[in-house]
Amino acid sequence: MVGFGPADVPPSAAVKFVGAGAAGCIADLLTFPLDTAKVRLQIQGELRASAAAGKGSAVRYRGVFGTITTMVRTEGPRSLYSGLVAGLQRQMSFASVRIGLYDSVKQFYTKGSDHVGIGIRLLAGCTTGAMAVAFAQPTDVVKVRLQAQARRPGQARRYCSTIDAYKTIAKEEGIRGLWKGTAPNIARNAIVNCTELVTYDFIKDSLLKSTPLTDNLPCHFVSAFGAGLCTTVTASPVDVVKTRYMNAALGQYSSVLNCAAAMMNKEGPLAFYKGFMPSFLRLGSWNVVMFVTYEQLKRAMMAANHNFIAIP
Repeated sequence: MVGFGPADVPPSAAVKFVGAGAAGCIADLLTFPLDTAKVRLQIQGELRASAAAGKGSAVRYRGVFGTITTMVRTEGPRSLYSGLVAGLQRQMSFASVRIGLYDSVKQFYTKGSDHVGIGIRLLAGCTTGAMAVAFAQPTDVVKVRLQAQARRPGQARRYCSTIDAYKTIAKEEGIRGLWKGTAPNIARNAIVNCTELVTYDFIKDSLLKSTPLTDNLPCHFVSAFGAGLCTTVTASPVDVVKTRYMNAALGQYSSVLNCAAAMMNKEGPLAFYKGFMPSFLRLGSWNVVMFVTYEQLKRAMMAANHNFIAIP
């Protein structure tokens, strides 16, 4: 796959759309345990509060790999992949839109001009990020709920399966429950998309113009790693609030701002960076796997399409 040279013909919007969804799924498969550990660390203050109120005991998680080890020991290795089905559903509808349509939206805003400023890149990132949330929010809610619930003997689970989670949330909280946390998720994904895609785009362009690197694997790797680091630093506070709010029981918080205020009052400002290390490990590795796979899938699909057309 890495042997493919830069494509002579730019990939079509359909190739980018399908390639981004497939690359997102591959990246999720490889990094999902880190994402689950991130969610558990982000909601840990909430779990302690529930335990103090007599609503069960809370397991204490320490660090990324400590969380993973604790989960495997107390719940079994399958717990690391709780919510994977919803996660893959999310990537097929989410990554396809926010990443696959980014170049098309960017071209739409520039009206075909070759000059693309940072403002246009940011606007395109915000647009596709918001569109993706509108399509994929229910899958994100279900994924977070399944990742957050602990599998412990003698303790009833909120949801038995992915389908049960969709049905239960819709029944108990209404259809609006499946779109819970849309506002913080749009904010988060506007930040993530702008930082991730624009940083990747910018670093890649800079490397191609200012270094001997060509449009191939080393360039994609460095650009993706830089994008992952910048995104984690920028988006962590909104990501923590989003996770807490989407996982909260009905009526626990009156609004997103109430959730953020409660975190600040009870746990202090550092609560907004809970799970930072797994967030970075997950986003950094996810970005590397996703962008490298995406670039190669685009080339493979265009090569296959070219060979198919060339067949007499």
